[in-house]
Amino acid sequence: MSPKPILQAREIIKKYRIGTQAVSVLNGINLDIYHGEVVSILGKSGCGKTTFLNIAAGLERPTKGDIIIDGHYLNKISEKRMSAFRRKYIGFVFQLYNLIPSMNALENAILPMVFEGVPQKEREEKGRELLTIMGLGDRLKHKPNELSGGQRQRISLARAMINNPRIIFADEPTGNLDSRTTEEILNLLISTVRENGQTLLMVTHDLEVARHGDRIIEMVDGRIIN
Repeated sequence: MSPKPILQAREIIKKYRIGTQAVSVLNGINLDIYHGEVVSILGKSGCGKTTFLNIAAGLERPTKGDIIIDGHYLNKISEKRMSAFRRKYIGFVFQLYNLIPSMNALENAILPMVFEGVPQKEREEKGRELLTIMGLGDRLKHKPNELSGGQRQRISLARAMINNPRIIFADEPTGNLDSRTTEEILNLLISTVRENGQTLLMVTHDLEVARHGDRIIEMVDGRIIN
């Protein structure tokens, strides 16, 4: 592992205004994630772990504090440039898959490459290769509603990895899956990340899932306690 963190969180505070009240969700998060690590953030629902993940991935802005990815301060990147930055550095795996219902498996998986302007033949070749590795070589033309939860999550993994980003962020990636499929998806996710030399930051409420990481970071009430 590199001695220099690929991701640094410095005094991250997040508050939401509800009516006349300001509700604190994150209360001074400090965390270093190193290149090649698989890190699990463990906590109960409502502890702030998903909010932190969204901020670390540049999907939300903190109220105060800095997220630094590979030397880049996210709060200094304009919204216009943030999309391009995320495509290069960040892959995101959602709990509810976030696939486009009208698109088939291949079209969903290669969508980030469309935004990068990659030629159609090249992106389809890469998509077929990656989906075949994910065990979906015979499901390329199937739409999400024709697939199981595990198969849909495999498409989500492929989409997150298609541009070979530096960091994969995963929000409860097995939250809707049975125990057998959970193990399959976790093994696939982690083995692919390690093979590609990427970094994985995953949030979960499940200790058994968290134990797949190199480190477990425990959160309670918007703070890291362990």
